[in-house]
Amino acid sequence: MSDPPFWQWGGMDSGEQESTSSASETVVVLNVYDLSPANNYTVWIGFGIFHSGIEVHGKEYGFGAHEFSASGVFEVEPRTCPGFVYRCSVALGRINMPQTEFRNFIENMASEYHGDTYHLISKNCNHFSDDLSCRLTGTRIPGWVNRLARIGAVCSCLLPESLQLTAVKQLPEYHDYSDEDVVESPSTPHESTERDDSDQEKHLLSPTTVDGAVTFIKEPQS
Repeated sequence: MSDPPFWQWGGMDSGEQESTSSASETVVVLNVYDLSPANNYTVWIGFGIFHSGIEVHGKEYGFGAHEFSASGVFEVEPRTCPGFVYRCSVALGRINMPQTEFRNFIENMASEYHGDTYHLISKNCNHFSDDLSCRLTGTRIPGWVNRLARIGAVCSCLLPESLQLTAVKQLPEYHDYSDEDVVESPSTPHESTERDDSDQEKHLLSPTTVDGAVTFIKEPQS
């Protein structure tokens, strides 16, 4: 059993990390957040209630719940996921993947993580982070991050109803992504203002956040 790290990502920020390598190379980082103040007491014994996301190419990707059969994968500025308290970061490795290629990759992965399939025990944000990390680097996230779900799978009756938490409380509005987003403004999500009444997405509302913008990843059109 590995102990949780009690350090925060220091030194270079995301932009400085990227500037020291080629445009295709990026550090893959796990960002971990507290879901409960009780973590300050329980984390020392390797237990806590956490949210996590994976940082790649200067953006953080997570998985949250909503009521639709559509992508629940979203992006935020690193270490600023609204509603949670940032705890620490864990470097998972480096990959050599252009931003455009990664964008195609994450959009395809979003089709496997619909908002209405989120489940605290079997398919939560930490499961997504672990899956994304494994696909990119071959490395799993530390076991302590999702230990609650493993315990809950065995003893679900011990988990209070109040723990049915998701990373995103609002309904999502999706946006399209093009090569221009990489060249002109790779760190600024494009928010679509147009709606088509015939489209199912007319029912999906734009999230309202306090600390940062949550932008849902639009899965590829079939």
